[in-house]
Amino acid sequence: MKKPWMGIGLSILSIFMIGLLLVLGGCGKADEAQPQAIDPETDTCANCNMSVADDQYATELSLDDGKLEKFDDIGCMYKWKEKNPDVKIEQGFVRDFHSKEWLKEEDATYVYGMDIETPMSFHVISFKDEAEARDQADSHSAEVMSISDLESHKWVKDMESGEHGM
Repeated sequence: MKKPWMGIGLSILSIFMIGLLLVLGGCGKADEAQPQAIDPETDTCANCNMSVADDQYATELSLDDGKLEKFDDIGCMYKWKEKNPDVKIEQGFVRDFHSKEWLKEEDATYVYGMDIETPMSFHVISFKDEAEARDQADSHSAEVMSISDLESHKWVKDMESGEHGM
């Protein structure tokens, strides 16, 4: 004869085991890095110390230690990387030039041209859509670049635009 409490006990044990599996299944998975909102009143560029505007030029680096570095120009982010080669970077973020949507830096297409104005005169902007990037490049006699192109790019400011923050 089956005892009535056995069914309840097995149900509670089953629920407990399912809950335990769900908790353990989530252990060890790091949360994916996410960009943070820009506060132009308090955020300053980690490279040049200028204010970071909440616009299409802002970039961020999420570091492995949980720290977030913010930049006012893609060029400043890359100059900071050059100065800090031993810092482990979890994820870099750039903005789509038109929508200001945050993008993982490896998912963006970039445009470099001397008549493209950026806050620190590095002349590089980013796009979510490659076709938009190509249209922008065509209209500015500029070059379309990938993230690997940026990593080998010579990050030199346009001297006639000034050396802000240096």
